Formats: sequence, structure tokens, C-alpha cells
Amino acid sequence: MDRTLIIGTRGSELALWQANFVKDSLAAINVNAELKIIKTQGDRILNLSFDKLEGKGFFTKELEEELLAGTIDIAVHSHKDLPTENPPGLIIAAVSEREDPAELLLILKDCVDVHQKLSVKYGAIVGTSSNRRKAQLLAYRPDLEIEDLRGNVPTRIGKLRDEKYDAIMVAKAGVTRLGLNLSEFHVEELTPAELIPAPAQGALAIQIRESNQDVFEILQALHHPDVAEELAVERTVLKMFGGGCHLPLGCYCRRDEGMFQVFTSKANEGDEFPDRLFIEAPTTEGLAEKIVAKYAKDRKFPSKVFISRELSEHSYFKKAMENRNIQVEARSLIRTVPVITRFDSYILKNIDWVFFSSKNAVEYFFQLNPQFPKKVKFGVMGSGSEEMLRRKGYFTDYVGEGTDTAEVAEEFAKLANGKIVLFPGAESPMRSIQQGLSADTKIIDLPVYETVLEEEVEASGADVMVFTSPSNVEAYFVDNLLDPYQKVVAIGKSTGRKFDEMGVKYTLPYSPDEVGLAEAVFGL
Repeated sequence: MDRTLIIGTRGSELALWQANFVKDSLAAINVNAELKIIKTQGDRILNLSFDKLEGKGFFTKELEEELLAGTIDIAVHSHKDLPTENPPGLIIAAVSEREDPAELLLILKDCVDVHQKLSVKYGAIVGTSSNRRKAQLLAYRPDLEIEDLRGNVPTRIGKLRDEKYDAIMVAKAGVTRLGLNLSEFHVEELTPAELIPAPAQGALAIQIRESNQDVFEILQALHHPDVAEELAVERTVLKMFGGGCHLPLGCYCRRDEGMFQVFTSKANEGDEFPDRLFIEAPTTEGLAEKIVAKYAKDRKFPSKVFISRELSEHSYFKKAMENRNIQVEARSLIRTVPVITRFDSYILKNIDWVFFSSKNAVEYFFQLNPQFPKKVKFGVMGSGSEEMLRRKGYFTDYVGEGTDTAEVAEEFAKLANGKIVLFPGAESPMRSIQQGLSADTKIIDLPVYETVLEEEVEASGADVMVFTSPSNVEAYFVDNLLDPYQKVVAIGKSTGRKFDEMGVKYTLPYSPDEVGLAEAVFGL
């Protein structure tokens, strides 16, 4: 092209980074461009939260107007800021690679409490103006006080530094792009499976006039069709819900081993408990429609769910079920007892890692009052074990996600290779993680509890049966059978194998914890 393209952008530090990224990418293919800074409604009005601003496109409308007027050739947007409908005459010509869409909870160091989920102290003031973040945060931690926080990323971090909040939430993508140093804070990273991001979070949208065919063709060198396919699912869900950035909706689609995995969280208001859904499909065709159908107002839910564990009044699973008026029958079909009552901490002298596969393993190990002569690292399977370890006062260095222990073992093996790893656990463990470690890794098994099956277990008439361990499956089916109408959820693959042996169909959650189980029941 023999002329210089004009790129329209907002003036924030992050927006300029994004526009310069596109400018540099064009320069790499010998296309010259220059920036034009344009102020938007979202930049001018900083004293109102998003849900109090009128209309949509608070950060994009003025850029689109300049595009239509022909005063700029390209508008660069954070894709999540764009309304789902392009104004007539405009199109998205290209989307960028996606930055990690995880969220960061930045916490003042004197407001950290390891015993609490998310590490922020009880009753803390957390800054965010996003209803999506608010709904999901309060679902995990209803004690938190959420207050509005506006401004660009450095401004928001400055307000935390000035102690106007105890913690704030920001997107990891913005922090990464700006290369910000966060060492003065405690940083809690929440993966997209834990706190579901906004549709299209982490990607850039490059918008042009539909008639500008030569610019469209140039931009195809910057386009990532694989990202665009995933974003299309997320933005179709957003469009079908009729939402903008004020809607408490999180939707994240990714491709994993040939399957499209979609995580969705939706509430009607920011202070409402959200419904979460995990769904997997080999193609994106009809996927958004399938997701939205699960949230239909006239949808019929199970009247009663059985779960094979005791639940506390703060249980996420219990709150999720009660949010849909589903009765919960919670009773454990097993009991655990300690197998040792004394422990010589000398054994810990050379230990590098301690790995827990269950909450019981954490509980019984710390009942032995272990004394660590040196700093050790902790690995756990699932967020339930992580939460139990927090209650004992320790952060985790590795959390295995998902229900496939072989995959977790492969991942953990890379960290523990050549180290000495202690595995406190059941008396007859399945040793799924141990079997995946290298021959150079020294493994020490430490039985700390024994599982005993309850006798004469009473049948449940619940519509959905949720089993939380292989032992609970064994205990239930000694005297009982499933009724034809009953659906089964198994917490992980080892529990699922019990149903494989019986020829019973079951559903696996994405994560072996109460959030994953709630998602699985919602998705039935």
C-alpha cells in the first residue's frame, strides 16, 4: 500500500500499547500506519459504574463514528468492549492472538489471610466495577464487600496502593501487556475455569469500513481464525442473552485435544448467585444455542439431588442447588479413621514436596502435628484439597486441575523430577499420581487414614446421584440399585470406573470439586 493508514485508538496506556502492537505488526509486512487518539464516553465519565451508564459501546462508539466518517482507516479495540452488533458499514477484519484471559486479585500484603479462599482477609473491601466479577467473587466469598473501581489499569493499581481498597481485580492480559511490576502486592491468579472471563477477554479486534477491501486483505496477515472461532461462540452467547458489559456474564471457549470446552457463568444482578455451566463439543456448530438453552426460564430442574458427602452451610454446591430450589440430600456413606497417631518429623528432613490427593489426606496428616525442618513445597489434587491446606495455614505450589489423574501426574512429574516426594494418604491408595512420576523421583507413601464403608446404607430417591469417591459407590451399591429415572455424576475418573464396571452411564465434571459438581448438575 502506498499510503499511511490511520489507526484510531483510545488514549489510555493499555489502548496505546494495543494500537502500537497493530502498527508494529503492519510495519512488519511493510505497511505504514500512524495513531490518532480519540476520547470515548467511557474515558470521560469515570464517576459512574458501568451499570449506570446508558446504552452500549462506552469505549468504542466514538472510534466507530470516526471510522464511518472516514477520518481513520482502522479502529483497534479490546474485543470484549465491542457490542455484539457492528454498526452498518463496519466489520471486524481481524482478531489478534489471545493473551491469557485469567484474572488477577491484587491484595495488599497486610490484608492477606492464607486460611481464606482467594487469600484475602475476611470482610475485605475489593474494588471492581464489573458485575461479572462481583457475582462470581461473592459466590466464593459472600463476606467480601465489593466497591466500584473505575479508571485505567495503572490508575486502579494506584488506588490500591493508596489503600482505598484491600484488594482489586484486574485482567492479567492488561498487566502482561504493560509489563507492570506487582511485587509490592500479593497476587492471586484465578484461571478462566475458576473465575470465568468476559466474552472475548484477552483478544484485540481490528475494525474497518466494510467497503475498504484493500485494507481488509492486508489485515488477513494479522488475523487468527482459530481465535475468531472460539470468540464467535462467546459473543453469540452474549448476543443471545442481549447483554453488554454490565451483564454478570462470563463465557470462555477454548479448544483442548480437538474438543471445544466452554465455561459459562450467568446471574441477573451482580449480587446474585450465578449459575455455572461447563459444556464440551467436537464442533462449535449450535454450541452457543445449546448453552443458552440451559439457562431458559422455563427449564425444568431436578427436584432433589443426593451427594455422598456431608456439606457445611457455606458449601458452594449446596448454595448452587438451593439457588434453583433443588433439595439436597447430603450424607457420606463412608467414614475415615486414623491409622497412625504418632509421627516422627525426622522423616521430613530431606523431603522436597508433600502431595495430597484428598482433603482427608490433608486433615489426617496435620493431625500428626508435623514439624518441617526446612521449606517444602505442597502439591494437591483439586481445589478441595487446596482449601483444606489453606485452613492448615499453607499455600500450595501446585494444584492439579481436571478429573484425569494421569494428566495431573504428567504435569506434576515435570516439577518433581529428581526430588523426594511424600504422599500422605489412605492405607490402600490408588497411587495414580505416584505411577506417573519418573524413576529419578523418590516416592515415600505415608498411610495416615483408613476408609471404612458404612453398612445397611439407605436408598435415595433423588433425581440425581452425585458420588464423590469410589468407596462411596461401593458402599451404596451393596444393598441398592439405581432407579431408571436417576442420573449419575461421578466426581472423577476413578469413581467413574466403578460405574463403567456396572455398565452405568454417568457425567464427569470438569473439576473434581463442588464448583465442578454444581456445573455438572446444571448441565444435565
